[in-house]
Amino acid sequence: MQVIRLSGDEIQRYIPDLAALRIKIFHDYPYLYEGDLEYEKKYLQTYTRCPYSVLVLALDDSKVVGASTAIPLQYETEEIRNPFLVANMNVDRIFYFGESVLLHAYRGQKIGERFFAERESAAREQGYSVAAFCAVERPADHPRKSEDWHPLDAFWTRLGYVKHPELTTAFSWKEIGEEKETLKPMTFWIKHL
Repeated sequence: MQVIRLSGDEIQRYIPDLAALRIKIFHDYPYLYEGDLEYEKKYLQTYTRCPYSVLVLALDDSKVVGASTAIPLQYETEEIRNPFLVANMNVDRIFYFGESVLLHAYRGQKIGERFFAERESAAREQGYSVAAFCAVERPADHPRKSEDWHPLDAFWTRLGYVKHPELTTAFSWKEIGEEKETLKPMTFWIKHL
């Protein structure tokens, strides 16, 4: 296993792998995302265009088995920036963590902790004082929740992140079995670095 950190246009060669991995992992609960490879590749170009972006990859030999992204908040979409602007928070001080996706067979090996550590290091190196990410909110009795699913709240709390229910947004995606995209509520977590 190898974990590497890339930035800006170094990310380009891994876009197809990252897109496929996102579709595979986000297909599962709690996201239930019915992914589209072309949409994913286009969305991920945001990271290749920003020289300050970060991609942390977990590689088993040369196979991408996990990935995690981050980017200064000012380069993110309006849906992600707006809750911070409304709360009068300085978006120029916040490093936004995108997804962390890891194949099931590689979980439990502290790779998730490494993803956070690498992104936090990148944020500090670039002079950012706050890290933030958001996670989807699902009702406790969601009919598609599997028996073996466990929320990551305790893991994130252990790493020093605090859930901020007052900071929310919504993303739209097509869920498995849906005819069209619907809005899904998201809540932000924050850590002062």
